[in-house]
Amino acid sequence: MTHRYDTGMQIRRQVLGDAHVDRAEAAKTDLDADFQQLITEGAWGTVWASDGISLRERSMITLALLAATGNFDEIPMHIRATLHTGASQRDVIEAFQHVAIYAGVPRANRALKLAKDTFKDMEPPA
Repeated sequence: MTHRYDTGMQIRRQVLGDAHVDRAEAAKTDLDADFQQLITEGAWGTVWASDGISLRERSMITLALLAATGNFDEIPMHIRATLHTGASQRDVIEAFQHVAIYAGVPRANRALKLAKDTFKDMEPPA
């Protein structure tokens, strides 16, 4: 593999956690191996690995973009990643408020519901 792939895998594990990445790697097949390499090198090894902004800021931007573009399936994964990126629940709410104003209230509302449900699932059992 390439240096960018190795860097991407390291950042991916740092942000998403080993358990998530291990599950994704175990589910990888010949059919999606090239795609997995592409996102590991491009998204994780280039964009997320850049030191231009912090992981916290990158996390907030990613969540806002996912909500704004209606890519709701990815939101819970990136909410869970806030444990590793330093983005707080308040940061997430602020990002979704921007979505409401600039991309639409329905998308922000859906994203907020997903965030609330995911944050609740992340709470330790009582």
